[in-house]
Amino acid sequence: MNPIGPLGPADEGFNHQIADTVATVATSDLAWTEKVCAMACAPDGSRQLGFGLGQYKNRNVLDAYAGISQGVEQITVRGSRTLAPEPELTSIGPIHYEIIEPLRKIRFRLDENDCQPIAFDWLFEAALPAQLEDRTHMRRGYRVMSDLVRYHQIGTASGWVSVDGVRTSFDDWISTRDHSWGVRYDVGAPLTDVESMDLPPEVSFRMIWAPILMTRPDGSRYGLHLHYQIIQMDGYFSKTVMGGVEHDTWFEKWKDLVPDLTFDPVNRRLRGGEILATTEDGKERVLTLEAVSDTGFHLGAGLYFGFDGQHHGSWRGPQQHIDGERIPDCSTYEAARRLHQIRDTVIRVTDSSGAIGYGNCQPIITGGDESLGLTKESSFM
Repeated sequence: MNPIGPLGPADEGFNHQIADTVATVATSDLAWTEKVCAMACAPDGSRQLGFGLGQYKNRNVLDAYAGISQGVEQITVRGSRTLAPEPELTSIGPIHYEIIEPLRKIRFRLDENDCQPIAFDWLFEAALPAQLEDRTHMRRGYRVMSDLVRYHQIGTASGWVSVDGVRTSFDDWISTRDHSWGVRYDVGAPLTDVESMDLPPEVSFRMIWAPILMTRPDGSRYGLHLHYQIIQMDGYFSKTVMGGVEHDTWFEKWKDLVPDLTFDPVNRRLRGGEILATTEDGKERVLTLEAVSDTGFHLGAGLYFGFDGQHHGSWRGPQQHIDGERIPDCSTYEAARRLHQIRDTVIRVTDSSGAIGYGNCQPIITGGDESLGLTKESSFM
């Protein structure tokens, strides 16, 4: 057991310094990170907003991204600055993160800017309480790759979005967010004088992370959090299951999640399928997942797993740095590998209990699988 301390309003802020709730930095590890990541989407999958902001105390860096996905197109703005002399300011140029009411209301904003013709202002409002996830502790040989605490929250969004000068208001979109802190993998440029921590090419890695807002026929709501990691190679199999069913005052933890999902063989985007979900009391339910549209914000453009030589937390010099790009089609073979697999995919979920919901699914599947039409040669992270 390695329990996490109680979650309170102070944990909403960027003030964590060890892998627990409220503390001081106790490590000089350059991978120490505190990060928020959020999305908001139209239930019909026509448009999605993406946002992320990371603080790297031991690197003296604050970086962020804000962007829009609409169909196969994605437009992204990124920013980076020194953390000092304003370590409490959670803004970089046009990108802003604001706590309106701790654990209830958060504002994500991208101002009009000279980098890309997009802007938005969205207010996240909690539909359910914030939910702590299991501690992430990954070790490879002698090295601790990550030691993270994270919580997520499921809610709704209202506000406006502007693309190419056309502003549109929205209300009651689905919105999810998470907040993590600790020693994180994939921070900074890969070191050249240490053993690689990348998975060997013969390893199959499968994962989804998916918070979903469900609505019963009577109009009442609850949440689902689906998270599994499956690692498989000749003679080895490992499976980790996290999450459960989220209610206003209680939580049902998963005992197992058995996926039967399909993926596009070219870009490995999730198409849909079923997950047999079993709670700890032995009750089973079948969850049917469907990718609502081509819309889905690729987190690679937010520097997850690196992007065009840029990496999370990298020092970009003493001056504020703003950049970005507009990619007309992220679904092609070349674009998918440039942006990596992980993306905020808009999904529709049908629970065998009769409820229907919408949410965010971040999937990864590497290696080959003949039954899914996936080859080892086409594999990428």
